[in-house]
Amino acid sequence: MKIFTNVGSSVINFLEETGRFFIFTLKTLKSSISKWYFKNIFQQMVSIGYLSLPVVALTSFFTGGALAIQIYYGGNQFNSEAIVSSIVALGITRELGPVLGGIVVAGRVSSAIAAELGTMKVTEQIDALKTLSADPISYLIVPRIISGIIMLPILIIFADIIGIMGGWFIGTQSLGFNGSVYIQNTIDFLEVTDISSGLIKASFFGFIITIMGCYQGFNSNGGAQGVGKATTNAVVSASVLILASNYIMTNLFFAS
Repeated sequence: MKIFTNVGSSVINFLEETGRFFIFTLKTLKSSISKWYFKNIFQQMVSIGYLSLPVVALTSFFTGGALAIQIYYGGNQFNSEAIVSSIVALGITRELGPVLGGIVVAGRVSSAIAAELGTMKVTEQIDALKTLSADPISYLIVPRIISGIIMLPILIIFADIIGIMGGWFIGTQSLGFNGSVYIQNTIDFLEVTDISSGLIKASFFGFIITIMGCYQGFNSNGGAQGVGKATTNAVVSASVLILASNYIMTNLFFAS
C-alpha cells in the first residue's frame, strides 16, 4: 500500500503546485493591466536582453557552424552547397535559434530572477514593500515579465543572424563554398513565416523564462537552502516547458 500512498501524494502535490502557479499567473496578468514601473522595466530589459547577448551570440555561432559541418558530411552526395545553406537557415530560424537561445537565457535569467526574488523573500524585503502600500507583483514581477516578452524576440533575431553567419563562416573557410552563392541560396530559401514563427516562439519562451523564475523566487522559503532550491527549480521547469511548448507550437505552425 505504501507505493499507492507515495504515488497519490506525488499527484496531489503536483496538482497543488499547478494550482498555485495558475493563481500566481492570473494575479500577474491582472497586475500587468494596472500600473507599470517603466524604470524597472528598462532595467530588466538591460539585464535580460543586453547582458544575455554575448552568451546567446556564442551559442548561435557555434551551433550554426556545427550544423553546417553535419549537413555537409551527411549529404555530400547531393548539391551540398545549396543544401547546407538552406537547411542551416531553416534549422536556425525555426528551431535551434529560439530553442537554444531560450534554454541558454533560461539558465542565466531564470536562475538570477529566482535567486534575487528568493533572497528578497527570505529577508522579508517583499513584506516591507507591502507595508509601504506597494504591490510586490506590480513592482517586481510585471517588469520582468514584460521585459522577457519584449527582449527574447530581439535576442533571437541576433541569434538567427549570427547562427546563419556561423554556418556561412564554416562553409566558406572550411568546406570551400562560395560566400556570395551561400548567402544568395539562404536569401532565396528563407520565407517570412520561417522567421516569424521563431520570433513568436521566442516571445512565448520569454514569458515562460520570467514567470518561472518569478514564481519560484516569490514562493521560496527556508533560508539559503530554499533560495538554492528555487533557483534550480526555476531553470529546470523553464527548460522543460520551453521544449514542451516548442513541440506544441511547431505542430500548430507547420503540421497543417
